[in-house]
Amino acid sequence: MVQRTHLTGARVVLPEGVVDHGRVTVEGTRIAAVGPAPDATPGQADPAHGQADPAHSHADPAHGHADSAADHGERALDLPGGWIVPGFVDLHVHGGGGASFSAGTPEESMTAIRTHRAHGTTTMLASTVTGDLDDLARQAATLSELVEQGELAGIHFEGPFISPHRCGAHQPSLLRAPDPADVRKLVDAARGTARMMTLAPELPGGLESVRLLADSGVLAAVGHTDSTYEATIEAIRAGATVATHLFNAMPSLLHRTPGPVAALLEDERVTVELINDGTHLHPAMLELAFHRAGADRVAFITDAMGAAGMSDGRYPLGPMEVEVKEGVARISGGPTAGSIAGSTLTLDRAFRRAVTIDGLGVVETVRAMSATPARLLGIADRVGSVEVGKDADLVVLDDDFRLRGVMRRGAWVVHPELG
Repeated sequence: MVQRTHLTGARVVLPEGVVDHGRVTVEGTRIAAVGPAPDATPGQADPAHGQADPAHSHADPAHGHADSAADHGERALDLPGGWIVPGFVDLHVHGGGGASFSAGTPEESMTAIRTHRAHGTTTMLASTVTGDLDDLARQAATLSELVEQGELAGIHFEGPFISPHRCGAHQPSLLRAPDPADVRKLVDAARGTARMMTLAPELPGGLESVRLLADSGVLAAVGHTDSTYEATIEAIRAGATVATHLFNAMPSLLHRTPGPVAALLEDERVTVELINDGTHLHPAMLELAFHRAGADRVAFITDAMGAAGMSDGRYPLGPMEVEVKEGVARISGGPTAGSIAGSTLTLDRAFRRAVTIDGLGVVETVRAMSATPARLLGIADRVGSVEVGKDADLVVLDDDFRLRGVMRRGAWVVHPELG
């Protein structure tokens, strides 16, 4: 018998707005019904979706489970004062839980995946770090298996085709121009699972590589770039559709030389990534991005490295070492010592900060956290919003927007304990 679970009493964030005292019914791995909770009268239809209210959903006040209904494959969980939002979608994450996707092992990759799932990210790309091409190809082969198994949504190559002037936490000696043959080598190594590649389009071969990626169905992202405004426009015309962590690792927005930031913000075809951890961006820059691009073109990301979900200390990031102090990761040695090295962010923290500190609305925050990145990846028919027929990927938050529960494909990763 397929298990049906009714989540009731919370505010449910739907694409069209918030439903107070809503209900989400999960059947197996899918969302079976959403909308306002009907009256307690057995068999009454939900006016929003025509779903009958089962006659057996009598919740146990102590645990929120329907004991009598359990015998009929039904359970009810009351979540008063909470929020139900779609599972988060992260386009850009390097690791977490002390593990890194760049380690190239399934065990480390799964540690990172489980860490971020426990913080609400139910869909993610695995991001690599600049390395030797052969090593990156080997990493891609391992990660592709996890994509095929449904653990990851794809692979994001960040580097080595980036500017030495904006390399950030990438090893300068391993950087190279984006020769289309090298780009093709990495895409082929991913066996159809490459979803995005970050490059500097002003480098030799940059525009050709953007066209190659676009023709191959891989998102071309402008990032770690020293590009001009004009060169960035050329890259967008060639097929670039993503700005890798906008504002970071690129020339600043200036009144006579607007650089890539202005070009990326003004073009409706471009989705811009933002790291909302309070370190990478001043709140005014986040507000600027939302004002110009809107939630339908902003994707919150973590850019998290292995220290996400961990305490301060030293951690590897590709071939380099990072020191984390007070939650901020920086390269600990070499020519780029002191550079911010990704983040220790998790998306539940980014969500709470957006609403409680940055003043964003809950609905637009949900779009930037889930719907927009899902649409960019071409998987919005399955994830990114709370709608009937989609995967039951849900996040439960309390009244103060702190994470209390995570469901992925109908199974609890973190069981909510509200009230």
